[in-house]
Amino acid sequence: MQLEAQLVHAEPGKRVVQVRALANDQCLGSALGEAPTAEEAEDRASTRLLTRLTAEPEPIPQLPSDRETKPQSQASSAKTDKAHVPAAIPTAIPSQAQVPAPSPGAVPAPAAALNDAEPKLPPIQKLEPPSEEQGVDPEDWSSELAGLDLQLQRLGWGRDEEGTYLERAFHHPSRNRLTSYVDLVAYLKALEALSPGANPGNAPVPLRRRDLLSQCDQLLGQLQWDASRGRSYLEQHFSLSSRQQLNDTQLLQFNMLLEGELMGV
Repeated sequence: MQLEAQLVHAEPGKRVVQVRALANDQCLGSALGEAPTAEEAEDRASTRLLTRLTAEPEPIPQLPSDRETKPQSQASSAKTDKAHVPAAIPTAIPSQAQVPAPSPGAVPAPAAALNDAEPKLPPIQKLEPPSEEQGVDPEDWSSELAGLDLQLQRLGWGRDEEGTYLERAFHHPSRNRLTSYVDLVAYLKALEALSPGANPGNAPVPLRRRDLLSQCDQLLGQLQWDASRGRSYLEQHFSLSSRQQLNDTQLLQFNMLLEGELMGV
């Protein structure tokens, strides 16, 4: 016995699949399954059909043999042949009649119509997008730039010292290459936390939120956690529902917790 599946209806969030059981090119029965995806709908239809066939097995329809249709005598051969011809036809009808009629919403549509009705499945979403996508950077950075100049004067750093620090923190020696407002603010906050006379060669560098989010995504992927489980874990440890509500220090702590889970600590 073979199972044959066919998509008979598709609309956003719903698929209807018909599964037929075939043996010797004869249909033993069929069933419909409905689910959000075609695979789930096929599984439901197959389970329903196999359960039905197991509960009430149906013999494979057989066409009458030549012996059954052979006339009993030469005198009644014409009458006998006419009597057997219609008798052979209904034998193949019962199995076909047991095919449940598709519901009004599951009427097969032409191939072109099905393609038009194919929904746009939502992309697989991460826990949250990076913070840079949450809003547009301000156009005026003059206040932050002025703050940087004040902090550099307080620390006693010149261009060389600043270049050394920027190279360690952002992999380039020029402040003019800071094109992200988030990086600029992180740089300013890091300088504010340093003491005057700090050595730029070993002073703590700022936490880059973009890198923290990227690391977080990698850890969640290695743990094979979906968004729901990641959000539950975040709520459990920080009582927050979004990574964007974490500051950089908390985001780092969250990553460390994920690493502990990955290591089985």
